[in-house]
Amino acid sequence: MGRGARRRNYGLLSAFVFFFFFAQAAAISLLSIWLTQTLGLNGVQVGTVFSANFIAAMMSQPVYGYLSDRIGVGRAVPLAIAVLVTIAGLFFTFVYGPLLKSSVMLGAAVGGAYIGITFVAGSYAIESYVDRISRRDGFEYSRARLWGSLGFASAALFSGRLYNLDPRINFFLASGAGLLLLPLILAVRVDGPARIDPRKALTPRDSLALLKDRKFWGFMVLILGVTDLYLVYDQQFPFYFSSLFPTRAMGNAMFGYLNSAQIFVEAGMMFVAPLIVRRTGATRGLLLATAIMIVRIAGSGLAAGPVTISMCKMLHSLELPILLVSIFRYIAYHFDARLSSTVYLVGVSLGHSVGLATLSPVAGALYDRVGFQPTYFIIAGFASIFWLASLFALSPTPPERPAGRGDATQPPSPGLLGATETI
Repeated sequence: MGRGARRRNYGLLSAFVFFFFFAQAAAISLLSIWLTQTLGLNGVQVGTVFSANFIAAMMSQPVYGYLSDRIGVGRAVPLAIAVLVTIAGLFFTFVYGPLLKSSVMLGAAVGGAYIGITFVAGSYAIESYVDRISRRDGFEYSRARLWGSLGFASAALFSGRLYNLDPRINFFLASGAGLLLLPLILAVRVDGPARIDPRKALTPRDSLALLKDRKFWGFMVLILGVTDLYLVYDQQFPFYFSSLFPTRAMGNAMFGYLNSAQIFVEAGMMFVAPLIVRRTGATRGLLLATAIMIVRIAGSGLAAGPVTISMCKMLHSLELPILLVSIFRYIAYHFDARLSSTVYLVGVSLGHSVGLATLSPVAGALYDRVGFQPTYFIIAGFASIFWLASLFALSPTPPERPAGRGDATQPPSPGLLGATETI
């Protein structure tokens, strides 16, 4: 594949992740507010709904991971996700909302299947696909993923105000973005056979062998512990944030503005994060990102008003880029390249879903009983315990060194995400 075709793939995939994360933000960034303010669900019920989302994602993630590694650069997985995104407006308006009003459990089950497969597991599958193409075509994954942050920010910029007008506007904007995803993914060049050489093809036995790998379970200490607890904290954060303003409408609008500002900064950090992780190594990058997560959780418990809680929210723009780059570099360094999608989708994505499905109802009950701020301290305390355990559980990853200047004894890093061509 020529240089021009690789540049074209970078542009197409950047646009694809832009519109996917635009759709994700429009559809579910204000989900907790929609569930509580529009549908009238309490904290436990909201936790049940989120738990259903992640149970469905948990069931689909191993399938996404195995298919992604089996198909290689084939477009079947992102194409299927794009089709699902196009029906968001119809689903939320005419299926999900009415079902939740009539039966929370039935609505949670049906909605969980759609949201989990499309926007939860689907986002991990798309990130893994972009990572695979970036390594093949020689561009930095984070430089394509930053467009996803910009897409999310673009939707978040006005989602709060649109919600105050009519929540359904956001849902149908997601569908509109889904229609744009289809021609973009179909235009991506996948020269040569879409499937991997049968002699090197992944087998179910190869995937299951991960369960016996000590490095895999050491990695999972961080994922199941710190990052899961952080996501549980972040689920109902929009509702808590909006409650700190004189009116809910003002709080919803301000959250949209702040969310957008945070993600624009996050996009800029996508350029800086690879430089940081190259100097620290992937393992220390993981520890740095998750330490910032814990600071944000505890800081939210101490926050006294809109200004301080906004400062805590902005920390997300620092830790997420470092976390994403560190995760892919850690996987590339420590695991077989054929299993990259499986490790990401089963380890990271499935690990998140298992944790969130289990912990979301517990967190919802704590929010109802003791309030948000005490619950944040509890979450931060448990996350700190897992962070300390990760110091010993994670495998070391040396810093990356420029070619010709590194230590000759430094082990090779097959499949690392370092760019071989500047886009």
